[in-house]
Amino acid sequence: MSQTKRKRSPWLYLLLGLMVVSLVGFTIFPVGISFLSNNNLVEPAAATNIPGEAQPQDELELQAKGYQLVLNREPENQTALRGLIEIRLQQGNIEATIEPLTSLVNLNPDITDYGILLAQTQQQVGKYEEAIATYRQVLDGHLDSILALQGLVNLFLDRELPNKAIATLKDSIKTAREVNLAKPGAIDIVGMDLLLAQVYAFSEDYDRAISTYDNAIALDEGDFRPVVSKALILQKQGDLEAAKPLFAKAVALAPEYQKQIEAMAGEAIALETEITPTEAAKETPQTAPEELTQSNSETENLEAVKEDKDR
Repeated sequence: MSQTKRKRSPWLYLLLGLMVVSLVGFTIFPVGISFLSNNNLVEPAAATNIPGEAQPQDELELQAKGYQLVLNREPENQTALRGLIEIRLQQGNIEATIEPLTSLVNLNPDITDYGILLAQTQQQVGKYEEAIATYRQVLDGHLDSILALQGLVNLFLDRELPNKAIATLKDSIKTAREVNLAKPGAIDIVGMDLLLAQVYAFSEDYDRAISTYDNAIALDEGDFRPVVSKALILQKQGDLEAAKPLFAKAVALAPEYQKQIEAMAGEAIALETEITPTEAAKETPQTAPEELTQSNSETENLEAVKEDKDR
């Protein structure tokens, strides 16, 4: 949609997969698990493209020294930078990837993936202020990078600063609306609204969360993401009757993904026997109860569905 689609190089897919392995155990919410963006940072195929046999540490260190020698002569040699990052990740030395990743970010300001990976790495090793600065640097040049916005919000939540997360999202949404006035559809405001709703839920401000989901539904009646999001919330609360028509409406909006939606819906969609997808699409979403929850795994599935739909 808004963000230019780029075909990532095979090396970047490998790097992303290695980063996933190296950061295992590091909770990333919402980067990498949300359905809010039209571009996943790590695609399923990328995460599986990892060498099967680990090399001995002495061999890895020898290769690292070779790459370092090249960089001493040619600091901007991107082949050596990528090779050094890959070796450090295989060694499990996450912090040592920061310097070469920073160089790649500076050499490739239009590749937001590098900036997001750098910020995630900085956050992982406890360099929070540096991570915030990196996320903001990405967003300054690419406000349409929902993944960078998600990463920054995640960092604030991880640091127990939900008010900063909310303020950041509201400012971003305000700016995005101004941009879209001049260039309609340039930025995925629905995605930003859905992220804001998740943060409200995280803060147990359920009324605002529900209201934000409803606003997202009204903003783009053809977008199934907020419809499924609200349905999943209602399902979590045990209000299957309220969730049923929303799941059916989501199927009507994205029939090519009926199986995936039904898999997420589970019992709720199984109980829906009277409302057809066509009929449900015409219905107004029901008001959600006061309690609100949303799981990361559910939103990850939805992001993959949305990205495939846009292709």
